[in-house]
Amino acid sequence: VRIVLYSLIFLLSVLGNSLIITVLVRNRRMRTVTNLFLLSLSVSDLMVSIVCIPFTLIPNLMRNFVFGTGMCKLVMYFMGVSVSVSTFNLVAISLERYSAICNPLTSRAWQTKSHAAKVITATWVASSILMLPYPISSTLKPFTRRDNSTGHMCRLVWPNDIIQQSWYVSLLLLLFLIPGIIMMTAYGLISLELYRGIRMELSTRKSSRDRQASTGSIKPGDSDGCYLQPSKRRSVMGNPSNSLIAGRMTSSNSKANLMAKKRVIRMLLVIVFLFFLCWTPVFVVNAWQAFDRRSAYRLTGAPISFIHLLSYTSACVNPIIYCFMNKRFRQGMLATFSCCV
Repeated sequence: VRIVLYSLIFLLSVLGNSLIITVLVRNRRMRTVTNLFLLSLSVSDLMVSIVCIPFTLIPNLMRNFVFGTGMCKLVMYFMGVSVSVSTFNLVAISLERYSAICNPLTSRAWQTKSHAAKVITATWVASSILMLPYPISSTLKPFTRRDNSTGHMCRLVWPNDIIQQSWYVSLLLLLFLIPGIIMMTAYGLISLELYRGIRMELSTRKSSRDRQASTGSIKPGDSDGCYLQPSKRRSVMGNPSNSLIAGRMTSSNSKANLMAKKRVIRMLLVIVFLFFLCWTPVFVVNAWQAFDRRSAYRLTGAPISFIHLLSYTSACVNPIIYCFMNKRFRQGMLATFSCCV
């Protein structure tokens, strides 16, 4: 069962993230600021699936890490960098969406693709520096197997308990608690702003219907909520049919923009929720081991395998979310591969 699950996650992650990268790179229309961050997220997920999943499954099956100390350090390092990059990218996306929706006028000056590229580069550099203790501290530890032969495990070995505890508490703060607070605050304010937008939309449509009913140009039940544009008041009064058409177009565009924002935020919230759902057990177990090693080591065998499997699941859920919750991505995917056929 474990082999099937690991293999399924590996295939879904490699194929799904490769698909996302291909679509976003080849389709210029989809190279938005938010999608650049999602592209970075897919690259880090692909890195986890290629480097980490096989080198975790095979040693678990063989009960021996046969790939050497160098690969042990590389796997530990890449896993740490990937988690850090994903977290920082999700924080950057939440702040970018907050600025775009809550402060649209001020955000236009800096909300560009070049600025997004700089932020993404900074997240990768910061993550690479932050996770340097992993390759330094990871090594192969010998242990005696059931048949009295000697096997090796890829483990982190710290100089003392204080350093180990400080490290895992720092990770818990930097990659879990602080990002979680920032994202909850940002998306909470975004939801409040969207709620205000919906109320304003309904209020504007109601006042527009009342004005049109009072002029007698349109029957009270015939309009779906029109805006009277002040700059075109003369032509509107002169031609009621043009008023209806222009009003409907304005109302439709406003409502469509609002609904598009809601769909994007809903998709991003699902991504954030699943990311933390997948990685929370790993953070908790690592902190538990740092402070209470004896009781934490009871989590061996199936429980710890499930926790690792859950963390790797994070690498394959994003492509599924994009396909089911992002109509524009599905259209971009069809456009990308229709050119290849």
